[in-house]
Amino acid sequence: MPRLSCWFIRAALLYLAVGITFGALLLFHKGIPFEPFVWRLLPVHVEFLLFGWTVQLAMGVAFWIFPRFWRSRGNERPARLAFGLLNIGVWLAGVGPLLGAPPVIIFLGRLAEAGAAAAFALHAWSRVKPPGAEPPKIPQNP
Repeated sequence: MPRLSCWFIRAALLYLAVGITFGALLLFHKGIPFEPFVWRLLPVHVEFLLFGWTVQLAMGVAFWIFPRFWRSRGNERPARLAFGLLNIGVWLAGVGPLLGAPPVIIFLGRLAEAGAAAAFALHAWSRVKPPGAEPPKIPQNP
């Protein structure tokens, strides 16, 4: 498994653990109210599980499983950028409401998440080919 896929998947599993923990606190608080502040964890819970876990896991597996041509995954810089932007976006959009950040911070988080999707699509686009198609030829040096 490529190193970047390992990073995507490890980060996704961390988000899963934290998101489930926050969800368990919310559920426990719903049954036995103990601290009103717990309800402020709901946006973080949703953000960590939806984008931090699900999207990040999908990107990690896609980076690993998409076809490789010439024993290379192509230019990995857009995929690395996607990893960074996605994590920055999850933290800005998820933790921003918890800390009472202005709406512009949440918007910047969503913008970073959209940028991550675009960067990953840019990377993956060169690796997608129609069924039965031959990969492009590598020019030979004379």
